[in-house]
Amino acid sequence: MSVEISLAKAVSAALERAVASGALPDGQSATFTAEKIPLERPKNRDHGDFATSIALVLAKAMGKNPREVASIISRELEGEKSLSKIEIAGPGFINLTLNSASQGEIIESILSKQHSFGRVNDLVGTKINLEFISANPTGPIHLGHTRWAAVGDALGRILIAAGAEVTREFYINDRGVQMDLFGASLRASALGIARPEDGYQGAYIDEIARDIMGVHPEYATLPERESIVAFREAGYAHQLAEQKEVVKRFGTQIDIWFSERELHQGDSVLDATIERYRKQGHVFESEGALWLRTSTYGDDKDRVLKKSSGEYTYFASDTAYYLNKRSRGFDLAIYMLGADHHGYIGRLKATAACAGDDPKSNIEILIGQMVKIIEGGEEIKLSKRAGTIVTLEDLVEKVGVDAARYTLIRFPVETPMVVDVDLLKKHTNENPVYYVQYAHARISALLRNAAELGVKSGVVSLDPTLLSHERERELIGALAQFPTVVSSAAETRSPHRIARYIEELAGTYHGFYSDCRVLPMSGEAPSPLHSARVTLCDATRQVIANALLLLGVTAPERM
Repeated sequence: MSVEISLAKAVSAALERAVASGALPDGQSATFTAEKIPLERPKNRDHGDFATSIALVLAKAMGKNPREVASIISRELEGEKSLSKIEIAGPGFINLTLNSASQGEIIESILSKQHSFGRVNDLVGTKINLEFISANPTGPIHLGHTRWAAVGDALGRILIAAGAEVTREFYINDRGVQMDLFGASLRASALGIARPEDGYQGAYIDEIARDIMGVHPEYATLPERESIVAFREAGYAHQLAEQKEVVKRFGTQIDIWFSERELHQGDSVLDATIERYRKQGHVFESEGALWLRTSTYGDDKDRVLKKSSGEYTYFASDTAYYLNKRSRGFDLAIYMLGADHHGYIGRLKATAACAGDDPKSNIEILIGQMVKIIEGGEEIKLSKRAGTIVTLEDLVEKVGVDAARYTLIRFPVETPMVVDVDLLKKHTNENPVYYVQYAHARISALLRNAAELGVKSGVVSLDPTLLSHERERELIGALAQFPTVVSSAAETRSPHRIARYIEELAGTYHGFYSDCRVLPMSGEAPSPLHSARVTLCDATRQVIANALLLLGVTAPERM
């Protein structure tokens, strides 16, 4: 249990006792639960380790002055063992200061739990399908996919840390016109003829065509249609294998590579989909076509499932895919889509509602905005290999996996972002990923030096009463927040909160290190204070490592 949760429960219990005694009126019991208790970290450390505004929240409804409510709550909190001081400030804030034993418990919890510190139980029992890359196997993974490859993987890690069972899925768009154009483009390259006007360009097409011809030269002599299909399927296998390898090198885990073709093995899957919606009463016929009445559930218009020609639409595939996810036992399907898919939000939620599901709890759609890369002050728009797009490989080649992942994750996905290649190559505090990784490496070096100097560390050597400096208390408080940050990042689907937390924690650590001498000076014997501070450093190192792991970024011990 995190310190914040423990304090929230203590305040909640104090409120209940005040109501039970008649000191406060009843009628606001819903506000007394620990989840409803507002807690924050005061910027001024003189105001305690935590502050709550619950008295201000309740005062009007209780018909009392906020400071009076705060005073009553404070009296009920006086027996709380974890607190050394309770003060009322301003219009009715209650400032709470942890005692040294509680601070020691925070450090002990971190060092005993190690890699599991920060994990919470918010989503235990929830089975989530997280689809965060949907791409055609017709070319390299481009920059838009790259953002989701980083953010989606991090979100999966965070949801798992919050207790959920998560399956990470890549949706392969492996059917339709674009696949035939891919095959025709490969064939044209192999034969040395002009590619289709709307076909695929880029040097990678020539590379794949040469590889195919090296193994299957007979494909070039087949009748045109057979030849296109042969090149298409060979190119598909080649490109999909490459995408899998690129994603793996990027540190992104995909549990299921789901082929769109699975939804079109004959008509049985799509027929069953339409029948499911028909039984729910939402399928109707008009102009010879079959429609799904999605407008009933907020979509801007009804959608065609099957054309008058008998051909199934892409929307039919979308509905079948959603039902497929639910049939696999997932409680929640999260879709992470690109900026050009904003219109999908209404139709997908309506699809879930038409299936009899709750669109508020069974499906979520996250939309990610565009990414630009600048180098030398100029935007990079083309790839040397792909010709028309910047690829994941291009970005990694320029800045490395860690810098690429961290940078793509540290901004909210709903905002467009710019990746400055020159900045990410700098080994200075201006570079966010360098800043946080350096903090970990700096602490690792300190721990090595401490061991050489004979400074004992660890829980058995910790005397928390010695950690009374303002900077020490500030750092311990920041460490205690990590489980709450994980919980918040999971709840809001915001991996960037983890990145910003690490940056703030690194800054807090650097402030502590600057003002609190950790290691003994030359000729000085190690003291219990040195041991306590080294142990605090070790706890800080562990939390930074845990947070970086949630982002899929390495925590180097040397830089």
